[in-house]
Amino acid sequence: MSNILAGRPAAQAASGSGPRPGRRPLSDKATPYLFVSPFMILFAVFGVWPIIRSLILAFYATNGPKSQVFVGLKNFEFLFADPDFHTAVWNTLVFAFWSVVLQIPFALGLAILLNQRWLPGRTFLRLAFFSPNLLGQVFVGVLFSVLLAPQYGLLNKALHALIGLPLDTKWLSNPALVMPAIVLTSLWLYVGFNMIYFLAALQAVDKELYEAAMIDGAGPWRQFLAVTLPGIRPVATFVLVTTTIGSFQLFELPYTMLSNSAGPNNAGLTVVMYLYNNGFVTGDLGYASAVGWTLAIGVLLISLVQMRVTGVWKGEAK
Repeated sequence: MSNILAGRPAAQAASGSGPRPGRRPLSDKATPYLFVSPFMILFAVFGVWPIIRSLILAFYATNGPKSQVFVGLKNFEFLFADPDFHTAVWNTLVFAFWSVVLQIPFALGLAILLNQRWLPGRTFLRLAFFSPNLLGQVFVGVLFSVLLAPQYGLLNKALHALIGLPLDTKWLSNPALVMPAIVLTSLWLYVGFNMIYFLAALQAVDKELYEAAMIDGAGPWRQFLAVTLPGIRPVATFVLVTTTIGSFQLFELPYTMLSNSAGPNNAGLTVVMYLYNNGFVTGDLGYASAVGWTLAIGVLLISLVQMRVTGVWKGEAK
């Protein structure tokens, strides 16, 4: 009997039966996929499929969810010939330009100021400048529609006392003042948010570099150019790209400030507002999909240009 038992492992190995070292059971290999499957299923249903569906709808004219007519590229042809779309693109570009030009320097300046150890109450000031972002665009839109009101608006009263601006200045009724009012509101809302990114980047810069620059006789401005800017360049590129993308997605803020409209002479019309009007007010989801894909491609191209110019792929500024 002992000889038989002793020879059994060799017989099993010869016949190929029994567990093989180095090979995992099939259930062990499938376990990781089972863990990630809920996310993958939800992402496919609520992420991938809507994207594919919107791309298909871009080539159809629709009147509700069930009435669809294939029109090919007609949606895009009408889109680029529509004067309202041209106005929306121009307004969005103007807003994006001033958001980037004003928002990033203000955010960086605040971050540098609040990073100084000699400044009292730094923690409170950081919270105070960041807190407007916690309110949301709808609330801020309603708030500034009151602040910008003629006669009794606090902003008009303050500017009247400082520079003599008439109290009856109608920021949201004058086509020339609508976009400045929206830009001013967005600055109050987002400068503190981007300040946090710059503040984190400034605190990550090696302090020994500043000491070496001071030994070499570099002043504050030279230290800023030679040490600070190179140290925060990745974060600055991130803020630049995200600010641009967010500017092209502008909708709730002007829509709320202008009482659910595009303002006088479409002065507050943005691309996303144009998409909303055609997709959910008019009901042509196919045309709205064409607008959405045009916007997405445009933002992608602008972001790629920004990343190329800043040298984010090669690790060096151009």
